[in-house]
Amino acid sequence: MDQVHIYTDGSSRGNPGPGGYGIVMEQPSRNFKKEFAQGYRKTTNNRMELLAVIVALEKIKKPEIPITVFTDSKYVSDAVNKKWIDGWIRRKWKNVKNVDLWKRFIKAYNQAPAKFVWIKGHNDHPQNERCDQLAVYAATHPEQHLVDEGYEAGEKGLF
Repeated sequence: MDQVHIYTDGSSRGNPGPGGYGIVMEQPSRNFKKEFAQGYRKTTNNRMELLAVIVALEKIKKPEIPITVFTDSKYVSDAVNKKWIDGWIRRKWKNVKNVDLWKRFIKAYNQAPAKFVWIKGHNDHPQNERCDQLAVYAATHPEQHLVDEGYEAGEKGLF
């Protein structure tokens, strides 16, 4: 049976600080794999954890295929599995951090619904370790950094 496995990790060197995410996407039945990474000049670890999932879900071309996201972020997995997002929406995002990314997540998740599985980080899980390598590399190579506009705009008091 066709399915997609998504592995994600986020990193920041300081919190806030330069950060990055790493993604490994696999289609096990076809022995197909792709990797993605991106760095940002100033962000937080939670933003990178969440952005990795968002970017991966946005890359899905056939959302009807079962999708499983494996993340070492309790922040992300609990928000979905414990339905924190539903409460945040009901409360109109009051006292919620990273609202810009959560709204983007909802759009991506609605178009490519996925099951979320938490995995322990730094526990010799090959795909998680690879995501960590990609995220750290992206975070530590400033020549490739983008601006995390949601973070930096919020830091300047623009929302």
